[in-house]
Amino acid sequence: MPSAKYTELGAFLRSRRERIRPEDVGLVPGHRRRVAGLRREEVAQLAGASVDYYTELERGAGSQPSEQMLAALARALRLTFDERNHLFSLAARSAPPRTGAAVHVHPAMMDLLTRLTSTPALIITDLHATLVQNPLAVALLGDQSGHRGKRSSFVYRWFTDPESRRLYPAQDHATQSRAFAADLRAAAGRRDAKDTEAATMIDELLRLSPEFAALWAEHEVAFRRDDRKRIVHPSLGLLEVNCLNLFSEDGRQRLLWFTPALGTDSADALDLLAVLGTQQFDANEKR
Repeated sequence: MPSAKYTELGAFLRSRRERIRPEDVGLVPGHRRRVAGLRREEVAQLAGASVDYYTELERGAGSQPSEQMLAALARALRLTFDERNHLFSLAARSAPPRTGAAVHVHPAMMDLLTRLTSTPALIITDLHATLVQNPLAVALLGDQSGHRGKRSSFVYRWFTDPESRRLYPAQDHATQSRAFAADLRAAAGRRDAKDTEAATMIDELLRLSPEFAALWAEHEVAFRRDDRKRIVHPSLGLLEVNCLNLFSEDGRQRLLWFTPALGTDSADALDLLAVLGTQQFDANEKR
């Protein structure tokens, strides 16, 4: 990447960092802050990067950041869509399409997620690819950030990878399969006719999963707006929760948050998530 443009990348990151107050992104301001806006280590924390790596970026040095890192920085710095595209350009990366792990999350939706500190919450695409999770969602569901391509969609993994079904008790699998198929049909129908992402995934699922093919042939259609789910946690056991959805204006993204189901013991169990964190999840275990 040309050094002059890389220097501009560092200056742009610094300017965006300095305009944000810690409380805007869910951080405690603290005392004796000597910098305007966020500190470098705070941006690194929010983006899941090392402090040294982020510092090198602001200095106009280091290696070219990946699309995933640029997307994480855009979310951490609450960049607008135009600012996100500018960031990618400065890093000599093509602005990604509205799909995949690098999809842009609207700052307002990120703000809502940041404020949901006492309940598991995450933002997903309409095809159920996880974009960002809060710490409690990671503790409840495991880290979802490691999947790429079609496997970034939980619906795709549900019908192609038996391991993904460990999240739900076996008795609930048929119900979940039917709901996922109906939701996918609703999401695909809402997309532009020229969109190929959903169609490609559906064609592959029809080829790989007889269960999906049978459900798809029934033509059921229904968005998942609110569910009562039973989730199998590796340490806390079976949890009964309400899963609520807030849709973006275009329907391409959803904010999900989980609350304990009334009449169950799940409230106390969810309170333990902050204590347990992710220590009970194997590093290779994914939702």
